[in-house]
Amino acid sequence: MKHLPLAKLSLPLCLLLCLFKVTAQAQPSAGLEAKFSCSVVRQEDGDGERLTYADQALIQIEGTQIKSLQWESSLFRSSHGYECSIDSSDEPLAEVTEKGWRISLTDAAAARQRRGYDTARSSQCSIRLERDGEQLRIKPSCPSLCGSRNNFSALTVNLQTGICHYDE
Repeated sequence: MKHLPLAKLSLPLCLLLCLFKVTAQAQPSAGLEAKFSCSVVRQEDGDGERLTYADQALIQIEGTQIKSLQWESSLFRSSHGYECSIDSSDEPLAEVTEKGWRISLTDAAAARQRRGYDTARSSQCSIRLERDGEQLRIKPSCPSLCGSRNNFSALTVNLQTGICHYDE
């Protein structure tokens, strides 16, 4: 196979190759595979009621295609619990962002209605997944898929060790 020297390549082809290289470097990792199970116990207002946060998830994304999505986010009090959940049946959409992905729903209100929630709630659902090396920061704003709870837990997961850190 004979190789052409760079000087013989056309200018448009050289520009196209340079543009492709810059675009490829600017994109986040093409895929994400995260599986975690976390919990933490806190005292409300420092010395009040004991609260237990528990989250478990499986998230697999390739580019803009969600291969698998299941996340249950719970808050337990001494007498009752609250839960938020999202999965592939909620018709999630993935958008590639500068730092990772943004997950939204085709129809958040319909997903909420399928769960049988009867209280009026925002039909908003956006979950940002920001990857920094082995750290995955999860920033939810998805009240539509929560029963009595306001939102999913915001947390950071080390994808290598599985250790979680809940945001305050």
